Amino acid sequence: MNTDITASAKPEYPVIDRNPPFTKTVANFNTVDYFRLTTITGVSIVVGYLSGIKPGIRGPSMVTGGLIGAMGGFMYAYQNSAGRLMGFFPNEGDDAKCKKHAF
Repeated sequence: MNTDITASAKPEYPVIDRNPPFTKTVANFNTVDYFRLTTITGVSIVVGYLSGIKPGIRGPSMVTGGLIGAMGGFMYAYQNSAGRLMGFFPNEGDDAKCKKHAF
């Protein structure tokens, strides 16, 4: 089974891994990725709380908003990390880090 993902556009930056696995992509998260993930989650919690019209519904609405925000933030961070590894986003620091640890 071929799981290779090919894009119609050619990478503009050095390719570190053409088809990065889940573990490598998550390990490649940088500070900005974690910041975005927590910011999206935090904003979603507040929006979920404010969306609860009645006081008894605010708690569950807040939790639901937080879960949706956490999933969305994780997917956004994952997309950016995978894009850097595949050479679609700037990856100067990632490229240097991978060359340093190459065997």
